[in-house]
Amino acid sequence: MESGGDTVKLDTIRQIAINVKDVRRATAFYRDILGLKFLFAPSNLAFFDAGGVRLMLTKADRKEFDHPASILYYKVDDIGGMHRALVAKGVKVEEEPTLVAPMPDHDLWISSYRDSEDNYFALMSEVPREN
Repeated sequence: MESGGDTVKLDTIRQIAINVKDVRRATAFYRDILGLKFLFAPSNLAFFDAGGVRLMLTKADRKEFDHPASILYYKVDDIGGMHRALVAKGVKVEEEPTLVAPMPDHDLWISSYRDSEDNYFALMSEVPREN
């Protein structure tokens, strides 16, 4: 983060908290179903590495924080293959892989799901166009 005078510039997200109802169940989902790299689990928390951004699974400690998590979009190379793998593991599908934005040099595909705690998450894939 830089600051100078009235200017504030944030540029890196280091950690995202995901609200869960059952930390052990959610830990198993993110580790065993999604295959995220498990880091450590102190008392009633669990931490994962998602490509350099740390995900923290936690129960809300105050009522105003007890709500669904923000939607996380995980970048994948093969959205069709990942979708099939998640379906095979019993993950609840909200939206099948769908082309959402044809770009000049690639197509943007998105699919969406629910985790073990009913949080919504999505996959996105930038599929290069063949020339």
